[in-house]
This record gives sequence, C-alpha cells and structure tokens, in this order.
Amino acid sequence: MKILLFGKNGQLGWELQRSLLPLGRLIALGSDDGALCGDFTDLDGIARTVRAVAPDVIVNAAAYTAVDQAESQTDLARSLNALAPAVLAAEAQRSGAWLVHYSTDYVFDGSGDTPWRETDDPHPLNVYGRSKLEGERAIRQSGCRHLIFRTSWVYAARGDNFAKTILRLGRERTQLTVIDDQIGAPTGAELLADISAHALSTARRRPDVSGLYHLTAGGETSWHGYATYVLDFARHAGIDIQVAPQAIEPVPTTAFPTPAERPKNSRLNTQKLEHTFELCLPDWQLAVARMLTEILEK
Repeated sequence: MKILLFGKNGQLGWELQRSLLPLGRLIALGSDDGALCGDFTDLDGIARTVRAVAPDVIVNAAAYTAVDQAESQTDLARSLNALAPAVLAAEAQRSGAWLVHYSTDYVFDGSGDTPWRETDDPHPLNVYGRSKLEGERAIRQSGCRHLIFRTSWVYAARGDNFAKTILRLGRERTQLTVIDDQIGAPTGAELLADISAHALSTARRRPDVSGLYHLTAGGETSWHGYATYVLDFARHAGIDIQVAPQAIEPVPTTAFPTPAERPKNSRLNTQKLEHTFELCLPDWQLAVARMLTEILEK
C-alpha cells in the first residue's frame, strides 16, 4: 500500500509518520518539498502531486489552525481548510484512493452540555470553524471513500502546547487566571495517529466504514482543570512551581476577549468510533501524564 501524507511537520503529521510506516510505503510532504508540491495554496500543484504519486491512501494532516488570525485571513483559511481538501477528495474519487482527513469541534456552536454526535447539525461560531466545515462537506459530497475524524484540544510533546505554557507560567508567577467555562477533552496527537492507522487498516478490509467519526480522549475537563492537573503533576515530579493550587483562579471566557468566538461545549460523543473500530479510548489524564513525563525529563 502506498500512502501520501500531507502536513508532515505539524504535531499530528509528525506522529502519523510513525504510525503509518508499518502499513506500507509512506511519502510524507511538508509545504515545501521540492519536486512534489505540498503547498495547499497551490491547488493545481496539489492535484499534480496526487496524480504523480498515485497513492492508495491520502492522509491530510495539513490545516490552517490560527483561529484568531483566520478572522482576518479568511481566504487563506478557506484555501487550506476547504479548497485543498476538496481537491484531494476529487483526486481520491477519480483514482479510487482512500482519504483520511481531520476536523474539529469548532464546527459546532458549543451550546448545551451534551457531547456532540456526528448527526448533530453544525453551526460554527468563527471563520476557522466554517472553513473546516466546508472542507468536511466537500469531502463527503465528492463520493470518495473517506475517514473524517473530528477532534478537539490537540497537543503533543513536540512543539508548543497549553501544558508547556502553563508549566512556564507556573514557574514564573504566583497567581494565574484560567478559563473554566469551556469544556472538552485534551487529545494527544499520538492517540490520533495510532487510531488513524488502526482505522485505516480496518477500512482497507471493510469499505463500509467510510464516514465521519468523533475522536477524542476519554473524559472531560475545563482549561482550568487541565492547568490544575498539569501543575499538580509537576509539583509531584519535584518541579519548582511558584503558583499555589488555590492561586489558580477560574474565570469565564469573557475575561479573555479574542477576535474569534470559542465554543464552550467542546465535548464530542465517540461511541460511533468505539463501536465501529472496537476501541476503548483512554481518559485524557493518562496521555497528558505521559507527555508531561517526557517534557519534564528534558
């Protein structure tokens, strides 16, 4: 099996290079990889790349993820999150390849407190969410065989993430304020990559699993709960944390105005994924602890 991966240098793309290698021959591209085009602003170039490689599977880990900047860079966000995935879908449909793609809880408006199902109507609050939803719809409407994974609060040991920021601030400050009315599940790029490989292996045998799935770690927390867990873990690991547990102040979203509105309910119901692929998703704390252990040992 030949696999063409776009977005190799991102957090998820980096982990996918590891998880996909046992499945076959992997061609992994960044935005600038010489003869083969991985630049999602060059739609014709992306189509030529797919035709030149002739993969059995296309995996798209490339995306525009700067949520606030997307409010002023609408065209760029749409090119990367909607138009380029539409090109990949058209090429997959033409050649019979599978397409694996990643989306977001931001396609929903964040109302209520019930985990969102794949069948719930999306209502994005911002440009980023609308561009990701347009990409989803283009893939589904193309008729290609696909696996679309909606996820939330993605992190990895590689690169910047919320936990690293909280650790730095916890060392420097004696008081922190962290949002407590946005609820979701921190989800590791390792988990996303491993489940993608598992699901893809299943899909090659069972074309009927083509479709949209919600994929996050188990459980839920707020950003405040996430920050508290990270700092408690660091204290127990012997790290000098200046801020005391009672000095981590919970505040509402309105305390930190941003150009793009964020959904408050980022819970995703993962029952369809777990049932279809016979999986048990671990609680979010387990992978966060592994990530913290890795970065604190450096």
